Amino acid sequence: QLQASGGGLVQPGKSLTLSCATSGISLDDYAIGWFRQAPGKKREGLSCISKSDEYTWYVDSVKGRFTISRDGAENTVYLQMNSLQPEDTAAYYCNAALATLRGPINYWGQGTQVTVSS
Repeated sequence: QLQASGGGLVQPGKSLTLSCATSGISLDDYAIGWFRQAPGKKREGLSCISKSDEYTWYVDSVKGRFTISRDGAENTVYLQMNSLQPEDTAAYYCNAALATLRGPINYWGQGTQVTVSS
């Protein structure tokens, strides 16, 4: 299981860095995605990084503010979040995905809460 951490309470305009780590698999073998879910809303995809790190993707609402990165030595994927706003308040989740001939493999971490408030 993946372990997401780094959430907390921050003021608008501040930054947080979330981490997604595990000891059970090598994250280098997977595409990694970050998602969030606010109360009463559907889970939203925010960003992902390809298995080779060649490609990254961001949803428009976080483009230019959030950065996804991978540290293979630490077996960790990060989400650097800058210029946080109250609408960024949500539980944040990471996902590891791999397409195989037998079908997709997905691992989810438990959420880490991010609250942006003055």
